[in-house]
Amino acid sequence: MSEPIRSGFVCLVGQPNVGKSTLLNKLVGRPISITASKPQTTRNRILGVLTTEDYQAVFMDTPGIHKPKDPLNLRMVNYAKQALADADLILMLIEPLAAPQYISPPNAELVLQLVKDTGSKALLVINKIDRAQEGQVLETIRRMDETGAFTEIVPISALTGKGVERLAALIPDFLEEGPRYFEPDSVTDQSESALVAELIRQEIFRRTEQEVPYSTAVRVESMEEKPRLMSIHARIYVERESQKGILIGKGGRMLKAIGQAARKNIESIFGIQVYLNLRVNVLKDWSENPRHLAELGYPEA
Repeated sequence: MSEPIRSGFVCLVGQPNVGKSTLLNKLVGRPISITASKPQTTRNRILGVLTTEDYQAVFMDTPGIHKPKDPLNLRMVNYAKQALADADLILMLIEPLAAPQYISPPNAELVLQLVKDTGSKALLVINKIDRAQEGQVLETIRRMDETGAFTEIVPISALTGKGVERLAALIPDFLEEGPRYFEPDSVTDQSESALVAELIRQEIFRRTEQEVPYSTAVRVESMEEKPRLMSIHARIYVERESQKGILIGKGGRMLKAIGQAARKNIESIFGIQVYLNLRVNVLKDWSENPRHLAELGYPEA
């Protein structure tokens, strides 16, 4: 907050399930954005902060850009578009293009056009190179370089960390002189309750199938920290009774497994023993209702 350094807002953007949250966690060195193998896990813009002696990068993890079909997904895409508008630097993530056609998926083309429309500096990050052949990566670099949209193209694996150090080293070169937006020890702007809600939702995504994870929202109702114990009460909302039954599971086994896994993650982050109480309620068609969306943490962008 005293002498100016290089600083700015860096937007991670891409189609669903390209690894934006995994990369954010790797860059800041902590799990602040939830990850799962399913697409559209991230619903809000999540800020992650990386501060060194020379620069401060404020990373914005965003929901995957796609063609929305309901009010919740429309708001998710609008959060990503707003982050693009606010960015000083854009990191567009894609996966290596599939041989032999090497054609970009429709959602990736949609993202590319949005990036071009901003006129901002942009780097292309080709993620998941650990799952691709070298020739596939090289052809992807060649084809994406022809778009003329990117200053640099960086192949990485956010999962293994390969190439991430090189990417991080490039970022300050594209930031202007400015203030520190956050204290040096800050890693995110998320409140403790928001982070807890996301960690619970992460386990729902990892353990349930079909429409269930996409029809759930989590609200933390209370958090009370004592000298050796944090007591947390949270409520999970679903849209139908059948989803409630799946989420609770036979004899409560599914809900218990979700709670146990979430509790361990919360304890590892907060460094304190946690008591976690989960309840499940039906809130019919909450993802279609503007008032319910706002109450559950998804206001209009």
